[in-house]
Amino acid sequence: MITEAITGGLLLGAFSSLHCIGMCGPLALALPVQHLSVWQQRFAALMYNAGRILTYSLFGLLFGFAGHSLNIAGLQQWLSIISGAVILFFIIQYYVLHKDWQPKWTTRLHTTVQQIMIRLLHTDRKELFLLFGMLNALLPCGMVYIALAAALNFSEVQTSVLFMAAFGAGTLPLMLLLSMAGHRISFPVRLKIRRAVPYMMMLIAVMLILRGLNLGIPFISPIMAGPSAAAVPCH
Repeated sequence: MITEAITGGLLLGAFSSLHCIGMCGPLALALPVQHLSVWQQRFAALMYNAGRILTYSLFGLLFGFAGHSLNIAGLQQWLSIISGAVILFFIIQYYVLHKDWQPKWTTRLHTTVQQIMIRLLHTDRKELFLLFGMLNALLPCGMVYIALAAALNFSEVQTSVLFMAAFGAGTLPLMLLLSMAGHRISFPVRLKIRRAVPYMMMLIAVMLILRGLNLGIPFISPIMAGPSAAAVPCH
């Protein structure tokens, strides 16, 4: 399960980085590194992305505990189906009906985090690039929500942490390229890349639903084990 989680996280992260080019790209390009040497710029980009991966890993820890508790309660099968259905609902809302519905708390979080990040942009301390990346990962993002929905469906906490860390690592190559040569990637190219995102989201949603249906299909819809039965004392 750990190998599958890491592989799945890397693949999801790699695809999500296409989405990141359009959404987080401007933030990565806004890092105040123009006055630094080439190697200092690369170090700043690494620190920024390490901050994102650290926050994703902490998310994995929190959602891993939640998923573990739900697994013990025997609710993980329904959780997988509901997670997939919710993702499909948001795809229809955003990409079909063009309604950008978000809970009010996400709007407040977005505003607060952005204000802090703007303050950090006016500092020259290189260690703050790590904090900038950690804050960036807190911004509302559909692909992160999907990764968290997947992390919630693992029965072991460490598996959820590894999955989210792998998700962040999967975004690393393209985000590093963006930080170092992002100005060469035109906006129309970013826009075309983003158009593939809803299809990947739909695929993940369908896979989560199939996983919860217990169809007995290896890797796609395996039989989920129920909560561990209490041991019967033997006299």
